[in-house]
Amino acid sequence: MGLLTIGAFARAARLTPKALRLYDQLGLLPPAAVDPESGYRLYDPDQLNRARLIAALRRIGMPLAEIRTVSDLKPDDAAAAITAHWRRIAADTATRGHLAALLVERLTGRNSAMSDTPIPGLRYATHCAAGAVRDSNEDAVYAGDRMLAVADGVRGPGGAHASAAAIDALRRLETTDVPAAELLTMLAGAVTEADHAVRAAATDDHQPVTTVTAMLRRGSQLAVVHIGDTRAYLLRGGELYQLTQDHTWVQSQVDQGKIGRDEAETHPDRALLVRALGAGGPGVDADLALRTALPGDRYLLCSDGVSAVVDRAALHTALASAADPDGAVQRLVELTYAAGAPDNLACVVADVVAA
Repeated sequence: MGLLTIGAFARAARLTPKALRLYDQLGLLPPAAVDPESGYRLYDPDQLNRARLIAALRRIGMPLAEIRTVSDLKPDDAAAAITAHWRRIAADTATRGHLAALLVERLTGRNSAMSDTPIPGLRYATHCAAGAVRDSNEDAVYAGDRMLAVADGVRGPGGAHASAAAIDALRRLETTDVPAAELLTMLAGAVTEADHAVRAAATDDHQPVTTVTAMLRRGSQLAVVHIGDTRAYLLRGGELYQLTQDHTWVQSQVDQGKIGRDEAETHPDRALLVRALGAGGPGVDADLALRTALPGDRYLLCSDGVSAVVDRAALHTALASAADPDGAVQRLVELTYAAGAPDNLACVVADVVAA
């Protein structure tokens, strides 16, 4: 079969000529040839599979920049990338649905009947130190009845200032009285403010960078913000859940199916960040989520100085066996130093209790 005109190819691919022209401009799907006299784009029938894949990815809402990467992958890797993309969409949809429900409750007054329900509180303990071999500490931690936060400044000039700036921007929300439905908006604004503060500390030859993971509580609602490789965990009903996903190059390789999780845990580039405050473009690409806190929950926020050397099973045992947050923090610190404590370490453990 010879080359197809753009109209014939569009019909076969169930696309529009306008979409094909856009994909050509973006380098996603250039024509096989262009008629030198008429300028008409001509396509090879062998390009139909790629065109149909691009169209399908557009229908599930994948951004064009991500489609460019996925459409060049091998089938298994593309499938893994699509799965990871859809998980993010599902999580975001669930968060938006939860937020919509809260807004409906607020506008209709339906939650007034719950006013007699005890509002949970937090009991917490923290630790932040330079570790066994570091001569400086770029980690920072904060805990209060409404705010929990851990930040890890990248080692080098300004790292400690960057993590402190992130914590300072977030801790101001501790005393801000806003409805639960506005928690995510407040957190997003505070993280943007933190990013500006970190960027303002840049010098001619160095840009400080920090990761941050934080939780802001109003009543039983917990808003979570995360960027980088600090982590948040939840111990509920005896099960340990990791609530955040590392924004690292290694994690992106796991998401695409290129390496396994076991290999990722020991990979030499496991600390290479792809997202952080002070890094990348002008915007802040942080993950936001809304959760419901239940009495009996135990939360752990920690820097990779803890999570990189204390494996998941040991984390689970330490959190599940301790009688209170102080005991859990003490055990985590012991485990970290037993593993050599090669990095700074910061952690906060918080229990949700009925007030």
